[in-house]
Amino acid sequence: MSREIVNTICETFPGAELSDPWGGGHDAWKVGGKMFACVGSMGDGVSVKTPDVETAQMLIEAGVGVKAPYFHRSWIRLPWDTDTDEMRHRLEASYDIVRAGLTKKLQATLPPRS
Repeated sequence: MSREIVNTICETFPGAELSDPWGGGHDAWKVGGKMFACVGSMGDGVSVKTPDVETAQMLIEAGVGVKAPYFHRSWIRLPWDTDTDEMRHRLEASYDIVRAGLTKKLQATLPPRS
């Protein structure tokens, strides 16, 4: 896995936009202005949102990821050696969680995710 592969996956999500909100080479993927994935300037993995703190802790304990520095405890960082299917699944899940949290009006402006 790499920054480029994460970007290739994320750019397929409807309404997903790439930004560098802090400068210095961060890739922050957002939908409706809310972040669902972030590759830091160190480029050592991608941080994704999980449904809750308990799920994040379970994934950390299972060795899927580690605590995402600078993020809420419901986020985890997936290292680059994460299986491609697992990485895609976690990126999709994070996108879906954030998209579902948008206002109904904003959700209605986005095409469905196929």
